[in-house]
Amino acid sequence: MKATLKNYRQSPRKVRLVADVIRGKKVGVAQHALQFVEKRAAVQFGKLLASAVANAKQAGANPDHLIVKFVSVDKAPTLKRFMPRARGSASRINKRASHITIELGTK
Repeated sequence: MKATLKNYRQSPRKVRLVADVIRGKKVGVAQHALQFVEKRAAVQFGKLLASAVANAKQAGANPDHLIVKFVSVDKAPTLKRFMPRARGSASRINKRASHITIELGTK
């Protein structure tokens, strides 16, 4: 019972802050906690957690006994962009992305 989100356009460092909030909690508690996290990634984690719960229901698991067993935020390919700087030079801007994986299990 897992769900993945690939190429989410936010840096893994920022997304991991939200992942630490829900790791190891019951699904209901995790969904409630995500409503009060003031980070942009919290909305995506809420959708992804709902998707993982739907996958678990489809597999025949009881959603009341599910816990967030495993949360992973990995680095996705980085978009490299350039910004003009003084005296004809350029500096690189890295637009980072993340792969997010949530796996649910029972107690």
